[in-house]
Amino acid sequence: MAFEVPDLPYDYNALEPHIDEQTMRVHHDKHHQAYVDKANAALEGTEWADRPVDEVLQNLDSLGDKATAVRNNAGGHSNHAFFWELMSPDGGGEPDGDLADAINDKFGSFSDFQEELKDAGVGQFGSGWAWLIHDGSGLAVVSTPNQDTPVSEGRTPIIGVDVWEHAYYLKYQNKRPDYLDAWWNVVDWGKAAEHFRAASG
Repeated sequence: MAFEVPDLPYDYNALEPHIDEQTMRVHHDKHHQAYVDKANAALEGTEWADRPVDEVLQNLDSLGDKATAVRNNAGGHSNHAFFWELMSPDGGGEPDGDLADAINDKFGSFSDFQEELKDAGVGQFGSGWAWLIHDGSGLAVVSTPNQDTPVSEGRTPIIGVDVWEHAYYLKYQNKRPDYLDAWWNVVDWGKAAEHFRAASG
């Protein structure tokens, strides 16, 4: 079955004032749709056309001359589908339970972790993403360029923030650090905890 853009799990304006309605409409309806359309076109007629997106992304070496188009566009689909679900109008605050313990053990404190993720996002040259991932042995903060995803390297995203300009420019212009500061107010830590449990299980 061809990839499809999932519906947002909340209204376009639900994340205001941190992420504005116009950005959400353009980001979800236009940018994500474009990734889906191009990924489907690249995979059409191949054995990978009906496979789950993350399975495709873990097998880029098998895609020959389509690998770059699929990495960029199926990656864009996977990253954005993950991103929409990781945010909530009831988000913010701090994690608790096992995820909180793991963050404190790895980074020293939640605020130290926030600073490291922000630094990864601010420091990502050009377009990309900043992630908290589980690499099989524990947590790590990484960044990826463009629509590359940790999934392709067998690592599990726990949280991820889009630092492409299309994610924030209408509201924050060139102030990526301000966007990253505001983004903490919409993180769904319950969803992040689900990802952590799945990665740790």
